[in-house]
Amino acid sequence: MPKDLSSSGNSSVNVLNQIPKKNKKKTELLKYIRKNWILYLFLSPAVLSVLIFNYIPMYGVVIAFKDFSPVRGIMASEWVGFSHFTNFMQSPNFLRIFMNTVQLSAYELLIGFPIPIILALMLNQVRRSGIKKNIQLIIYAPHFISVVVIGGMIFMFLSPAGPLNAILTVFLDRPVAFMSEPNYFRTIFVASGIWQAAGFASIIYVAALSNSDPQLHDAAMIDGASLLQRIWHIDVQVLKPVMAVLFILAVGGIMAVGFEKAYLLQTDMNLPASEVIETYVYKRGLQAADWSFGAAVGLFLSIINLMLLITVNQVVKKLKGESLF
Repeated sequence: MPKDLSSSGNSSVNVLNQIPKKNKKKTELLKYIRKNWILYLFLSPAVLSVLIFNYIPMYGVVIAFKDFSPVRGIMASEWVGFSHFTNFMQSPNFLRIFMNTVQLSAYELLIGFPIPIILALMLNQVRRSGIKKNIQLIIYAPHFISVVVIGGMIFMFLSPAGPLNAILTVFLDRPVAFMSEPNYFRTIFVASGIWQAAGFASIIYVAALSNSDPQLHDAAMIDGASLLQRIWHIDVQVLKPVMAVLFILAVGGIMAVGFEKAYLLQTDMNLPASEVIETYVYKRGLQAADWSFGAAVGLFLSIINLMLLITVNQVVKKLKGESLF
């Protein structure tokens, strides 16, 4: 038989052999679904909610490329391409707003990310369950306070007539206007965010430390290892996979500073440091009714977050072998 005919014959045989395998996989999958249909029934509300609230609204992203008018609707509105993106990046306030967003997010990541890990490691060393529960209750409580209440507490505590200035005026000639000085805004924003979220964020790490084998600590103590050595070589190693995944997620949302607290703590005096992209979008997109511009800026942020997520995921995957996908 000629070579070309034999090769074509072999390829046709391979195709015929693959067809039953594919059909077999499909039948096995259908059997598994029929057998475990109750699990898919419980899963269906979550799938439907994701489709309804996350995927179907993506259709509205098209208004970022149009001069959207509620009267004409999405499809009938004029197509303007990337003009909203260029207007945003060419605006005189773009660099300041962008840098404010990046700086606040970077400070929150660099300072706020290790603190829940440290809290979890400290809680893991508390042996009395009653004391441990009381400490957890105290550090978890700020998470359940509304952001609006947090903003009001900050203004009351840092006002010229507040308790902090009552202490500082003993050493200074006049009270410090914390909420009017742009230099203080980043410190106030990051510190209040850590106070509110660090305790609750440590729950994941505390749960991960429950998988730590106590026999490893006993063996390390017999070998003469100190407390810090046992924490570093045993507890931290247990937390590394969780730390890698949460770090990837944190970097993936680095441009999402959080509109509520930034807007609530914003004053006319600290605006040079407190104006971030999300507050700018609110003022330009909603208050000024420029919906297409707001959608374009939101899409711009989402693309940056997606690129950061993919990049950091690949870097961590190569370095540590842990990744989201």
